Amino acid sequence: MFIVDRSVALIRPKQPFLDWLLGLPGNDIPLSLEDIRADCTVIMIPEANEPEDGIAHIDEIAEEIFELELSSWVGDEELWPKKRNLKLFWEWFDVEIHLGVMDSVSEEIHNTPSDHSYH
Repeated sequence: MFIVDRSVALIRPKQPFLDWLLGLPGNDIPLSLEDIRADCTVIMIPEANEPEDGIAHIDEIAEEIFELELSSWVGDEELWPKKRNLKLFWEWFDVEIHLGVMDSVSEEIHNTPSDHSYH
């Protein structure tokens, strides 16, 4: 195993995100909060010494994370909330910071470009 010079943030939707999903036109898929939190997004962030450092980084990239989360459920941006901001991000998502990351795979990590660019 190898220590990686990164920390991670787990992004978990909260009830307002679920309420938005359930309120979408034509949505007939019964979802629970447990359903949408079960397989959450994990983002590698710069190595943090304290959880607060990780939270500060999430604040900086919250808009991109918000868009990533919305697009993972709904591709039509017209259906996304219009006024997305940092306050709404924190109302819609829990963020859990984990300071240490270990890599148990000896092969190199291959970067795959995404539609979202993080700073």
